[in-house]
Amino acid sequence: QVQLVESGGRLVNSGDSLRLSCAASGRTLRTIGVLAWFRQAPGKGRDFVAAVSRSGGDTAYSDSVQGRFSISMNNAKNTTYLQMNNLKPEDTATYFCAATPVKVLTRYFARYSFWGQGTQVTVSS
Repeated sequence: QVQLVESGGRLVNSGDSLRLSCAASGRTLRTIGVLAWFRQAPGKGRDFVAAVSRSGGDTAYSDSVQGRFSISMNNAKNTTYLQMNNLKPEDTATYFCAATPVKVLTRYFARYSFWGQGTQVTVSS
């Protein structure tokens, strides 16, 4: 099993920056191939935000955050980060960290086996 714990979410103003963290642990952590961030706004589905390979060498982003968000991986700390710049009110959502044994980047939430509890990001206009 793999446990994921997110942190860093809070209320910010439009245009601000914020960094989310996701600490991973567990006996089968070494089997994880990809970590990702998804987000879910009230009354909406869970949308892909960004993904990173365990090596940190490959990344993928949704069109809505490309150029503003950056995902990275620190294997020494078993932690993945989501740096969010130029935040907009439409970025308001609960952000979830997810992990999968799949070895290629994937945007499909159904392929992620492990999920954190989420951290709330609210962007005020």
